[in-house]
Amino acid sequence: MKRSVAVRLLIAGGTAAVAGAVALAAPMLEASAAAVGTATGYASQNGGTTGGNGGTTVRATTGTAIHTALCNRASSSTPITIEVEGTINHGNTTKVSGDSCNTAADKIELKEISNVTIIGVGGGAIFDQLGIHIRDSSNIIIQNVTVRNVKKSGSPTSNGGDAIGMESTVRNVWVDHVNLEASGGEDAGYDGLFDMKDNTQYVTLSYAKLSNSGRGGLIGSSETDTSNGYVTFHHNLYTNIDSRTPLLRGGIAHIYNNSYVSLNESGINSRAGARAKVENNYFKNSMNVLGTFYTDAAGYWQASGNILDNVTWSPADSETKPAGPSMASNTTVSIPYSYSLDNAACVPALVAATAGANTGIKTSNGSCSSQNPTTSPTTSTPTTSPTTPPTTSPTTAPSGTNLSIGAGADGSSKASGTSYGNVIDASTSTYWSPNGATGYVSVKWSAAKSVSRVVIREASGSSIGSWQVKNGDTGAVLKSGSGTPGTISLTSTSLKKITFEIVSSSGTPRIAEFETYAS
Repeated sequence: MKRSVAVRLLIAGGTAAVAGAVALAAPMLEASAAAVGTATGYASQNGGTTGGNGGTTVRATTGTAIHTALCNRASSSTPITIEVEGTINHGNTTKVSGDSCNTAADKIELKEISNVTIIGVGGGAIFDQLGIHIRDSSNIIIQNVTVRNVKKSGSPTSNGGDAIGMESTVRNVWVDHVNLEASGGEDAGYDGLFDMKDNTQYVTLSYAKLSNSGRGGLIGSSETDTSNGYVTFHHNLYTNIDSRTPLLRGGIAHIYNNSYVSLNESGINSRAGARAKVENNYFKNSMNVLGTFYTDAAGYWQASGNILDNVTWSPADSETKPAGPSMASNTTVSIPYSYSLDNAACVPALVAATAGANTGIKTSNGSCSSQNPTTSPTTSTPTTSPTTPPTTSPTTAPSGTNLSIGAGADGSSKASGTSYGNVIDASTSTYWSPNGATGYVSVKWSAAKSVSRVVIREASGSSIGSWQVKNGDTGAVLKSGSGTPGTISLTSTSLKKITFEIVSSSGTPRIAEFETYAS
């Protein structure tokens, strides 16, 4: 029998950081109608997530009416906010056809569309045994709804058993103030509450309640499905979940200020090169809350400010690598957006007051107190194309002339299908990878250039550990670091060649652009 180690009220990994029926209501032309508040976390990146802001608003009380609203749009990208009230189920949800939609009878289907908000209003919106499926879509907001008891086996079935599932080139989704519920695990017919796979990126789950499930959710459907990532989980309440809070396969996740109660087998499971930043969470009456579990494909984490209250840990073996009891970090993760951290000690009470549907859409003020919502719509431009490959950082273009454009490039090695020239082509849809876990790529000129700033844009799925920027003429190290490099400031140096060297990595490094600037 495995021996467990109990830990009570331990500050783990460091100190706290600051840092409808048949009828559909006639459209109301209210440009101000939108989701409440502004998208946070990774959903705020890659152009932002604004949903149906600026479009028409309609009311729906059935699943058929939701589909009708989507199909009645002028195009698949025409912005729309759908206010939902009542119980949406199999009995009132049918397939609707149209040029601007691609719906199905057994789920709420958001497929091949963009710029949509679904928000619960009035007495509440309950999706009963009916899942929400997002596929080949972008710029979606789901807010203030309950999705419960979605099954993959038994009757009725919906959405593969996922409460909310995303797959196949999905970008920019914000799910906020929702209840995601099951009534058991896989044996009872349920699957995940919040699943992402097959190239799903820039997602935030905030102020949600996830409960009574065998599986909280995953990022990546297998050890080879590592094209997903850039997901934020904050101010969520997980209760009575067996595992996957979440399960990460590749990619980057930011997990902060969540309250976890009764994680029965394991919690945050970082695998297959995934990297998670885990900050100021509160774990109570739980087991194996962070680590790599059920695989020999290692994942990584940076943990700080977390509180462990009656947490137990299994001994390590070939497929069990718990982070505890000390929850020491084994990587670093750079976060490209601003955020405020609540102290972990106040997280249980704060999340209880703010998370879930029909709770007033209150949020944290960043100082352990809740605040009333703002109804001001977001103003950033929505991302309408779900096919543009993202980069991790930075999210805004630097000022000045990119000296790499028109320059030459070489390097140590290149993986099949990649090229040195891909880092200087002003396109983030191509990239260079070394033929292995380490290597270097250089930008070079026929005449010396003065360089004082470098921007490294990684392609999705990239995993860099430690790195160096070198003077390619002399070999001198100009700057070194670890984790996501992003924008690197240098002492102005005159050179004909500059090199970015990957000294270590936890997976496959992928450099989309190697930009250079004089100032």
